[in-house]
Amino acid sequence: MQAPAHGPAESSDAAPDRAGTGPVRVARTEAGALTYLLDGPPEALPAVRGHDLDRAWHAARGAAIGQRWDGARGIRFHRPDGGTTDLALADPDACCWAGAVDRLVGLGTWYGMALCLRLLALVDLLARAPWTAALCRLARDGAEIDPRLLRVAASLPLTAEARLDEALVRARLGVPGPPALPHGGRA
Repeated sequence: MQAPAHGPAESSDAAPDRAGTGPVRVARTEAGALTYLLDGPPEALPAVRGHDLDRAWHAARGAAIGQRWDGARGIRFHRPDGGTTDLALADPDACCWAGAVDRLVGLGTWYGMALCLRLLALVDLLARAPWTAALCRLARDGAEIDPRLLRVAASLPLTAEARLDEALVRARLGVPGPPALPHGGRA
């Protein structure tokens, strides 16, 4: 992901939906892209219900099949130490999926943002971790994710980069990791 462009923006505050986190502010850049501003890091996003993650998966699939492409979105997390973490959803598929979650539950809340980023983190994990293929049933009408993987993805904290920690996912699922390298780290 790349950093979003920030320009003068129009802001609308929403009521806090989780104690201590403040509202998700939504701004629009001069180019018209939506940017979500959150007072907290990605790892502070709440867990979501596995059922909701499954609904988001199917909504995203439906949006992709229906070719409902949405525009780029930026997300800026204001970290407690004063730093920021910027995410840019610019990939057409990620924009489509984020739009589907926005239509499903809205991205203007911590829960909606958590649901969207967990969906994207799950897709990222499926793409980069070959061992997850055993937890995905591919069919002509789409893919079904093993309910255990959905529950784990819904409940584990996200990393500082808004990803799922592959080692933690493996551990929660009881899936053995790659074999350890012999002493000295050489194969």
